[in-house]
Amino acid sequence: MLDIRFIRDDPAAFDAAMQRRGNATRADAVLDLDRRRREVVTELQVGQARRNEASKAIGAAKAARNEAAAAALMAEVATLKQRLPELEAQDGALTAELDGLLATLPNLPLADVPDGADENDNQLIHERGTRPAFDFAVREHDAIGPAIGLDFETGALLSGTRFTLVRGHAARLARALGQFGLDVLTRDHGYEEVVPPLLVRDETMFGTGQLPKFAEDLFRTTDGRWLIPTSEVSLTNIVREKILAATDLPLRFTALTPCFRSEAGAAGRDTRGFIRQHQFDKAEMVSIVEPDQSEAEHERMTTAAEDVLTRLELPFRRMKLCTGDMGFSAARTYDIEVWLPGQDRYREVSSCSTCTDFQARRMNARFRPDGEKATRFVHTLNGSGLVVGRTIVAILENYQQSDGSVAVPTVLQPYLGGLNRLEPR
Repeated sequence: MLDIRFIRDDPAAFDAAMQRRGNATRADAVLDLDRRRREVVTELQVGQARRNEASKAIGAAKAARNEAAAAALMAEVATLKQRLPELEAQDGALTAELDGLLATLPNLPLADVPDGADENDNQLIHERGTRPAFDFAVREHDAIGPAIGLDFETGALLSGTRFTLVRGHAARLARALGQFGLDVLTRDHGYEEVVPPLLVRDETMFGTGQLPKFAEDLFRTTDGRWLIPTSEVSLTNIVREKILAATDLPLRFTALTPCFRSEAGAAGRDTRGFIRQHQFDKAEMVSIVEPDQSEAEHERMTTAAEDVLTRLELPFRRMKLCTGDMGFSAARTYDIEVWLPGQDRYREVSSCSTCTDFQARRMNARFRPDGEKATRFVHTLNGSGLVVGRTIVAILENYQQSDGSVAVPTVLQPYLGGLNRLEPR
């Protein structure tokens, strides 16, 4: 959530930032609500003070046998007792309206984020790895996968579109990838492993920015809880409504969990194959840091995600997303895109974002700097350490063999009992 003081102090900067994000909200609309609320609050505070003052004066007037003054004061108090609840109701309504408006506003893009409308305006940062060369006609993962264990038909039969039954070699590969990703992130990059809840409350979803804006992209249970779309939700909210000591920071968490997305906003996109599923496994990274450390932490986190792909010997590139392609809570996002030879294109396999204090304000997550009484909001970051499904897609396409088998990346072979090739059934 944005700081209302920023909008008051620099409405022109707010308008420029919203224009960059493609949001039509202007500062004058926000500030008009804010002004009206503050006027009501001022009148309410003055009225409460006057009620208390007049109530005390009634006793003094009666003690002095000044019945006229006492009667006038009593009439004034009676009027205030009628007016103050009205003001309290107005304050509540205006506060809810202002908070509701602020809750829909995206984070402010950092200065180095390129302007643009969509993925075509993203900025290439670097490319890494060597694209494989093939002496046979390469196939896409959905042609290779069924013989390895990606059962699209049974998944659809059991649950509908965008569900896949993963079995046999593919299931072993999925398990190996998850374990490998966790080992790299915990052992080599200092993330603490967590097993978080998969069902969360409204306020937890609100804290990381999924609610209220993206409710249609989520799955909700009959008792009002939400299935997490990513463990970023659970991991970031670990510090919800807490005041941390500076010595507690940085905090770095990772979790390998199922993730659930309705993909309502992606109707018609990637309906074939294993790219865009309602249910998938992901090893997530979350960092909670002091504000002056968030820049370095963003690079550190993105490098960790790249390290996973480097060890898997998958060619990839890093892209800096433009303002029109960034997520709601992000101030800057790097996408890591892996090369898919079957599709002859790069596809996003990881996304690492710094959210500055945007999520922290929604969660009321703060820290107290050493030697200071006042608290400050922490900065939060999140990134995909390894998305199991899309990484399987990348392995199938990059490691495919002419006989229909798939070679196993060297680093994964110990996780598969030394198996170096997945033979088709």
